[in-house]
Amino acid sequence: MAEPKPSELMEKIVSLCKRRGFIFQSSEIYGGLNGFWDYGPLGAELKRNIKEAWWRSMTQLRDDIVGLDASIIMHPKIWEASGHTSTFSDLMVDCLLTKKRFRADQIEPQSGIIYHYDGASDQGKQSKEPFSVLLPAGKPPESARKTAKQFYQARGLPEPNLSGERTEPATHTTRYNPENGSLLTESRPFNLMLKTYVGPVESEDNKSYLRPETAQAIFARLFQGGAMNNQ
Repeated sequence: MAEPKPSELMEKIVSLCKRRGFIFQSSEIYGGLNGFWDYGPLGAELKRNIKEAWWRSMTQLRDDIVGLDASIIMHPKIWEASGHTSTFSDLMVDCLLTKKRFRADQIEPQSGIIYHYDGASDQGKQSKEPFSVLLPAGKPPESARKTAKQFYQARGLPEPNLSGERTEPATHTTRYNPENGSLLTESRPFNLMLKTYVGPVESEDNKSYLRPETAQAIFARLFQGGAMNNQ
């Protein structure tokens, strides 16, 4: 019996956890929010037990470690001093078909045939937005046309007639979604910090960030303690 793929195994684990009341995707009834989860009755108990066991092992049973429960919102100058506001970002790309986002440096190079399209039309409506699809060698051209039609359907053409089809070979390209062959956007830097505002007014003076570095409060506290000891 073949071993399940990692993605299939994870899907089975998530499905089991949802059935048993451990976790649920946040806002699931409205389509869910990627990366955010709610803990059900059993999940909440399991999480609390793990936290208590970790806390006892790491702090109560050791003489060289003490606890610190710091605010997740800190002064923005801390993040300026640490370099987070200027450098804490990744180059990201989006799939033009599904809008799924990927880290640019994690796209595996692919080879095959690129099918280019100049646009599409449907009963007087027209889209001149170019699009392209990468197919592995040996895959039928109809697969590329199907993907391209889905792209133009999302742009208001129910029955798109593709135009300007042409092909070119590609070797080790990272410009296409490895999951469906769709063209990806150009890479753009995305700041990984969650911005918020402290107070009732949204202004630059009130701007702050959700703590991107868990240990930053420890560093700040140690620095403050060292400065006080030198006085």
